[in-house]
Amino acid sequence: MANNNAIILTEKVKSRIYLIRKEKVILDFDLAEMYDVETRALKQAVKRNLNRFPDDFMFQLKKKEWQKLITICDKLGPIKFSPALPFAFTEQGVAMLSSVLNSKRAIEVNIAIMRAFVQLRKFLYSNEKLDKKLKELENQTKLKFGEQQEQINLIFETIKELIKEESKPKNPIGFSIK
Repeated sequence: MANNNAIILTEKVKSRIYLIRKEKVILDFDLAEMYDVETRALKQAVKRNLNRFPDDFMFQLKKKEWQKLITICDKLGPIKFSPALPFAFTEQGVAMLSSVLNSKRAIEVNIAIMRAFVQLRKFLYSNEKLDKKLKELENQTKLKFGEQQEQINLIFETIKELIKEESKPKNPIGFSIK
């Protein structure tokens, strides 16, 4: 039963990972909810330990970034009216939170968050690997089949489009801000 709870928590975490400034991050209010603490308390703990959170571990969203996220993300609910700009924690920043929020719940949540980041990385890596293999195969066939090249190119383009469509998550994992 505990394993099922870990899987459910990992899936819940995946939906709260955003891509902001080309970094996969989780926002402070989502972390606070997962850790079962108030956002204010989480932010206070972080501010008391700022030396543990360099810019590559955590950054505060700019007003423009926050407004853009609000417009593309329906699930933010009442938090979108908060006057405070949220902190965004990278994978390393989330790991550092376990030392700042030292509780059994914080440890359990951190484990689930680390697993979610690992799964996301594996998914992205597998698609890159498949794309590389496809390009190698495409280059090999160019050398072997000169006159049928147009038809072969069409087949490769079709396969690439199918891969792109298939690799898109059925249920989006987080949201992206560019």
